[in-house]
Amino acid sequence: MTITKVLVPSGVLGLGFDIEALRRGIKNKPDIISIDGGSTDSGPASLGSGTSKYSRAAIKSEWKTLMQARKEANVPLIIGTCGTCGTNSMVDWMEEITIELAEELGQSLKIAKLYCEQNIDFLKNKLKINRIFPLEPAPTLNVHLLDDLSHVVALAGAEQVIEAINTGADIILAGRTTDTAIISALPLMNGVDPGSAWHGAKIAECGALCSSNPTSGVVIVEFDKTGFNVEAMSDSAICTPESVSAHMLYENADPYILYEPGGYMDVTNACYQSINSRKVRVQGGLWVSSKKYTVKLEGARVSGYQTSLLVLLRDNNYVKNAIKWTEKLSIFLSKEIKQRMNLDSQEYSLNFRHIGLNAVLGDLEKNIGNPSEVGVLCIITSKTPNVCTEIAKLINPFLLHFPLTVDEELPTFAFPYSPVHSDRGCVYEFALHHVLELNDPMDAFQIKTLEV
Repeated sequence: MTITKVLVPSGVLGLGFDIEALRRGIKNKPDIISIDGGSTDSGPASLGSGTSKYSRAAIKSEWKTLMQARKEANVPLIIGTCGTCGTNSMVDWMEEITIELAEELGQSLKIAKLYCEQNIDFLKNKLKINRIFPLEPAPTLNVHLLDDLSHVVALAGAEQVIEAINTGADIILAGRTTDTAIISALPLMNGVDPGSAWHGAKIAECGALCSSNPTSGVVIVEFDKTGFNVEAMSDSAICTPESVSAHMLYENADPYILYEPGGYMDVTNACYQSINSRKVRVQGGLWVSSKKYTVKLEGARVSGYQTSLLVLLRDNNYVKNAIKWTEKLSIFLSKEIKQRMNLDSQEYSLNFRHIGLNAVLGDLEKNIGNPSEVGVLCIITSKTPNVCTEIAKLINPFLLHFPLTVDEELPTFAFPYSPVHSDRGCVYEFALHHVLELNDPMDAFQIKTLEV
C-alpha cells in the first residue's frame, strides 16, 4: 500500500495559519488538502440565518493562499461545512469566492459542490415511515416543528465526500460534513484500515490543536497499512504522544468512542509513540460498522427577537450589591411592564448578567472578588420585535436611576453608548438532535460539478 498524505492547514478556514508551515507541508507532497469551514461552536445563528460567522474578506484571503498551494501541489482541495453552517446557499457563496479567485489567479478548475441541505417534505416522509430517530436529549419531533425550521442540514460522512472526490474535481466545496469526513475520505478510498483512517482524521480535524502550538495551524497526516503518523509543520510546534492522544477529549463525550455516519471508532487499544522530537506514530484504532446507515440532522428555527441594554455600576455600594439591585429592579420592572404595557411575564423574558461578577457562571460562581465596577447586561426576549424595543425603552430610565433603598438620593449610573438599547433582531435555537436513516448514503445529498 502506498502512503496517503493529508495536509490540514487549519482547524477552520478564517482562523489563520502559518504560511511558512503551509509551504513546508506542500514540500511534503500531500495527496489532498483538507480544511473545515464551519462549526456549531458559536450557536445556531449561522444555520438559522444561512450565513457565515467569518468575514468574507478573511475567507477569500486564506482561500486564495490555499488555491495557490493546491495548484503547486497539483492535488484536490476540499473544504467541509462551507460558510460555517453548510447550507446550500453557503456552498454557492464559496463557489462565488472560488470563481472570483480563479479569475484573479488565471486558474482553470473543475469544481464539485456537495449539497447537504434537506427538503422539509423529504423529512416529513422519513418521519412518517419512522426513519428519523432522536438522540439524547432531543425535542419531540413532529411536522409542525419541521415547518418551523429555517434550515436543516444532514452531516455528510466519508461516503458522500468520496463521491465528490470521484468526480475528479480540483476543488470540492462541501456543505455540512463531519469534521473528520473530509480527512478520512481519501485514505479510505486508498484502502487504509478504517480504524486508522477515522482516528487520524479525528486527531487532525483541528489542525495544530493536536500540537504544542495550536495557533500555528498546519499538520500533515501520513496514513499507511497499519496506522498513521502526525506531524506539525511549523518550526514552533511539535506533536507529542500526550498532545495527540489528548485530542480525543476535544468536543467528545467519550475519549475512546467517536460516532460517524455508518459506524463508530474505538481507540481503547490505540498506542501513541514518538518517532522523533516532532512526529507521533499511532496504531490500534478500530472501526465498528453499524447495521443501519444514519446521518445526523441539524436544524434551527427562530425562537424570538432580542433587545439588549448595558449599564455600568461604579458606585461602591451598588457594585457590592449589584445582584440585590437587579433582583429588586426585576421585581419592580415586571410590575411596570404589566401595568403600562399589559404584558404577562410569559410573553417575554428579562435577564440580567453581571459582567465582572458572575456573568459566565451565574449562581455557580465561587470566585467572588472585589470589582471596582460591574456592567449589568439586560437581555429582553419576546416573540415579536416591537415588544422587545418597547420594553427596552420603558425600562431605560430605571436602569439609569433606580435606587436600592427608598430613602436615598436618586443614583445615576453610566450608559456606555446612546441609544442604550440595541435591537439584535432574530434569535435562533437548535431544534433538531436526531439521526436520519438512509438506504443509500447519497439519498439525502446531491453533487453538482462545473468547470471554470
